[in-house]
Amino acid sequence: MAKNLLEMKDIIKEFPGGVRALDHVDLQVEEGSIHALCGENGAGKSTLMNVLSGIYPYGTYEGDIIYDGQPCKFQTIRDSEKKGIVIIHQELALVPYLSVMENMFLGSECQSHGLVNWEECHQKAVDLMKRIGLDVSPGIPVNKLGVGQQQLIEIAKALAKDVRLLILDEPTASLNDEDSEKLLNLILELRKNLKITAIIISHKLNEITKVADRITIIRDGRTIETLTKGVDDISEDRIIKGMVGREITNRYPERLPGTTIGDTCFEVKDWTVWSPYVAGKLVVDHVNFHVRRGEVVGIAGLMGAGRTELAMSLFGRAYGRNISGQIFKDGKELHLKSVVDAIEAGLAYATEDRKGNGLVLMESIRENITLPTIGRLAKGGVIDENQEVCVAEDYMKRLKIKAPGIFQKTRNLSGGNQQKVMLARWIYADPDILILDEPTRGIDVGAKYEIYCIINELAKKGKSVIVISSEMPEVLGVSDRIYVMNEGRFVGELTREQASQEAIMKYIMDANAGETPRKAS
Repeated sequence: MAKNLLEMKDIIKEFPGGVRALDHVDLQVEEGSIHALCGENGAGKSTLMNVLSGIYPYGTYEGDIIYDGQPCKFQTIRDSEKKGIVIIHQELALVPYLSVMENMFLGSECQSHGLVNWEECHQKAVDLMKRIGLDVSPGIPVNKLGVGQQQLIEIAKALAKDVRLLILDEPTASLNDEDSEKLLNLILELRKNLKITAIIISHKLNEITKVADRITIIRDGRTIETLTKGVDDISEDRIIKGMVGREITNRYPERLPGTTIGDTCFEVKDWTVWSPYVAGKLVVDHVNFHVRRGEVVGIAGLMGAGRTELAMSLFGRAYGRNISGQIFKDGKELHLKSVVDAIEAGLAYATEDRKGNGLVLMESIRENITLPTIGRLAKGGVIDENQEVCVAEDYMKRLKIKAPGIFQKTRNLSGGNQQKVMLARWIYADPDILILDEPTRGIDVGAKYEIYCIINELAKKGKSVIVISSEMPEVLGVSDRIYVMNEGRFVGELTREQASQEAIMKYIMDANAGETPRKAS
């Protein structure tokens, strides 16, 4: 029987205000295994790993950490790294303008006589990159690389620190299917060839069932159960039941009774956008599409297809240069020169980057919900704070945002609850056209279902909803109609009845092969 490399016993963690994030949690991780942590947003998964890695130092929690047979009382993340415990967070901790090599050894540079030995760093970087399958120059700045390659750099950083226990928090949340597959295979190889033990947190249950040897489910800050591959049922439905405390028979709710699709509300003609960063790069190439009232339209495509750039450029030219084309709402042409213009015209855009561009993390739930439309709460130039509180409490209740109250800082919320705050903001703005960019990225299956229900409610109200998602099952599950985008162009259109993952991929492959784009008949 394999020995436990890690034991966490009776862990209790409370935050200010009496919020108990971890309530007597136990975790045992066998040496040389891949151990998954599953649970809804706010269940306590990341908090538990922050306790383990020293981000929350000893003394700020109760309970014991036994690592490699020895009790540990980490005060800083450096203390845990000295033991070979390395955590990779969902938001990558890379310095964008430093090179791949500099990022790998930042804070742990190879030194000789008190000076950085760059030649040794370069050679080690080459060796590490070869080991993880990253084929780029060690001197290239990381901001020139894709998200999948940056994730590999984080793993290389961990290997440079002689990692024994690698913690990966939502490692594939921002990756496409191909990059996700490569990363998962790399984790399996590291376990096999280097005997590295891994703890992986992920809401992509198909990935969990593929790589995990054991799965611990946490719900409301408590350990519910641990399932073992080959012994217990580790199907996605079984994991979901443990996570949410009930079975979810349909992950994509049906349209609400009374929902009808009306006339065209939003139309885009010959929309063209050039990159503001790379001279001569056409990012959106003469795109045409329309959305009807009460209709949910999906935009599918591989990462880098130009979907986010299209959405941001439509939202008051928030992205791009030399933009041309026409936007119509209810048959009337709009001339949107700013985000303010877009909001006033009835458009809203919920960004895929909720922490970077979506929310003001230092501000409260109340302030984030009312921020874009604060003017409607003002009387004589003074904000009616009582009304603002009422609005925030109403939307917190309607969207089931888990928090002690509306004055909670959004930075202290889980990813799923941050996502709900951002949705609450735009639902309160009451737009006619709502663009949702990766609306469920990095959130659990229960929270996803709640967001799909919100989309259905908006459709019933006659809103036009555009959903951009890298998860094809999601696009297929929520959309009435789907456009397929590839390399800046719309290369196909599918009705709900025609849509399938195979049909979407065929449009993309045909476009890459140079065939003429086709339209659904």
